Amino acid sequence: MLEIKQHSATGASEPKARPAAVPAEGVTIAEAARRTGVSAHTLRYYERAGLVISPVDRTSGGRRRYREIDLKWIVICTKLRATGMPIRGIRQYAELVAAGPGNEAERLALMEAHRADVLAKLAETQENLKMIDHKIDIYRGSLAAGDAGRLWAPVEPR
Repeated sequence: MLEIKQHSATGASEPKARPAAVPAEGVTIAEAARRTGVSAHTLRYYERAGLVISPVDRTSGGRRRYREIDLKWIVICTKLRATGMPIRGIRQYAELVAAGPGNEAERLALMEAHRADVLAKLAETQENLKMIDHKIDIYRGSLAAGDAGRLWAPVEPR
């Protein structure tokens, strides 16, 4: 079963307004886009790229109808993508989930590897942020001291 929980920076669950329940017949692609925060184009792409775990239902007229499980899965895909997981990794994960029980160790290994990548990128970002904070401190100090005009600027001498 898919489960998505929102967590604050402290790790505690935050109360969040619950969207209206997804009707049994599903929702339109426009409503699915609104509920998941991705475009209808992205939803179609996820389907074509093999990122969905089950076929998206269709009306008799061929229009897509997304069920609650589809929406939850799309949110998982977008979070994996937002954290830098390549499409091929998401596809691999989707294939493992769609295959059902018996491959949990492979799923765990995939998630642990991705977590390690995210932590490495986060550490790099934190180092870069330290440099930005240092530069901000220099500019604030120079502006407060009234000597900002003396700061180095990469200008060719004439």
